[in-house]
Amino acid sequence: MNAKHRQRDVWYLTRWCLAVSMLCILGCRQDMHDQPRYEPLEASTFFVDGSSARTPVTGTVARGQLPPDTYFFTGKVDGQLGNALPFPLTRQLLERGQERYNIYCVPCHDRVGTGQGMIVRRGLRQPPSFHSARLREVPLAHYFDVMSNGFGAMMDYAVQLKPRDRWAIAAYIRALQLSQQASLDDVPETTRQQLQDKQP
Repeated sequence: MNAKHRQRDVWYLTRWCLAVSMLCILGCRQDMHDQPRYEPLEASTFFVDGSSARTPVTGTVARGQLPPDTYFFTGKVDGQLGNALPFPLTRQLLERGQERYNIYCVPCHDRVGTGQGMIVRRGLRQPPSFHSARLREVPLAHYFDVMSNGFGAMMDYAVQLKPRDRWAIAAYIRALQLSQQASLDDVPETTRQQLQDKQP
């Protein structure tokens, strides 16, 4: 092996050692565990009050903690499902419930709640009809609870639907049930007369 080859090998070895040394040096930096951030309750020169801790936004709720109105978020009173809305029933609420129902519930329960939605026609499991005697008798919060936690083959919709929308759907389901069981006596007097005049 001549001197020229030896010199070339030394040069390659030197470069390789230098590269490995640089990698080792860079790998030993402590930036990952000593990041530029404030420790809890550490003083700050950035904020006028000198504190790095900021006051939470008004209305902030810690994860896993519910506000005082537990009925609104659970539908339960003393562990039992309730049979009332946690706020007044309005036309706007029913319209919102209908809109959300048509988006999230119709594929399984169909538009009138008989459980003959499109996925059932495609061969998937049929949900019960909202017009069965059993489901007409359950408390209103039953529907809220099922949407919140799921039931049987139905998954929960707590992520997709805010609590107020779940209550709106529950109210709309009650309206569907009433619509399928209504008699002429349930219609106001003035409207009843108009319906009777239209009959052949």
